[in-house]
Amino acid sequence: MSEKKLSSSRRHHLKSLILSIAAQWLDDEKKEDIAAKEAYMREACPPPELSGDLTALMEYCKKLGAQIDKLDEERYDIHSKVQKADKEIEDLNIKVVDIKGVKKPALRKVRMSADTMLKALLGTKHTVNMELRSNLKQVKKEVKEEPIEAAGDWRKNIEDKADRKKMFETT
Repeated sequence: MSEKKLSSSRRHHLKSLILSIAAQWLDDEKKEDIAAKEAYMREACPPPELSGDLTALMEYCKKLGAQIDKLDEERYDIHSKVQKADKEIEDLNIKVVDIKGVKKPALRKVRMSADTMLKALLGTKHTVNMELRSNLKQVKKEVKEEPIEAAGDWRKNIEDKADRKKMFETT
């Protein structure tokens, strides 16, 4: 299957067609919503039949009050169901995050002296000086002077070493 690249004008034309079709679908959907609302209002709230009689008006007001109470109860029930569903969704999202595990962000190296680290941890109230070198004692180094051996001393040990050499050669 050879894949041909679309020219920019062809691609632009197709994109505009898709957008126009989507806009038309949105308009149709809005019209359907408006029609559904009007049909519901005609069914749920028929036009009032007013004859001008006071008792008929009183009955009609009582009937409207009963309908309002009924609709308010339904609204409350639906609202509580939605809240319950939202709570369940939130709990499930928390479980998903727990199962996936939390990604640890990449940490950056920060060069910080011990003093600034302590100030950041303890705040400005506690000032601790971490210059450890200032607390050290000054110690003078004493140089031990070893006696310089005479030039002929190394010859004395040669006889001892020669005897050891003979011991290894005989074995």
